[in-house]
Amino acid sequence: MTSDIQIRLATEADCIAINDIYNYYVIHSTCTYQTEPEPIESRRNWLANHGPKHPVTVAEVEGAIVGWGSLSRFHPRQAYALTVENAVYVHHLWQGRGVGKSIVTDLIYRATQLGHHTIVALVSGEQSASLGLHQKLGFVRVGQLKEAGFKMQHWLDVVYMQKMLASK
Repeated sequence: MTSDIQIRLATEADCIAINDIYNYYVIHSTCTYQTEPEPIESRRNWLANHGPKHPVTVAEVEGAIVGWGSLSRFHPRQAYALTVENAVYVHHLWQGRGVGKSIVTDLIYRATQLGHHTIVALVSGEQSASLGLHQKLGFVRVGQLKEAGFKMQHWLDVVYMQKMLASK
């Protein structure tokens, strides 16, 4: 566990580090169902399209970005406006040191302060560390889609998890 983790809002200058962390998992893991690395221009557009109600954060240790998280719209239809989806990615060399927990805890706080009603997480069924982290932080399993993705030569289940937020 690292106690010197600082969480802050991401800036455009962070896009390369965010993208490098993400693209590692695109190539080496089933925690994202994306199969081709994300181009940096797409990442910059992604960050620019996250507004104040949908923040992107980075976790830093001694000035180095060791992870990132985001709150995104769950669905474009207006009735879903107060439901957000979280994403969290930790640099592969920093796993197991409390970075993911710090990021998700911060996202829960930010979502509550922004007036969101609930957070959902869509987690690959074989990602036991991510499932456990979300459960530890109060997310409950609310559903599962069987064999919804195909990556690395096998079918993958998607587990839906949800955390209801307290009103401000």
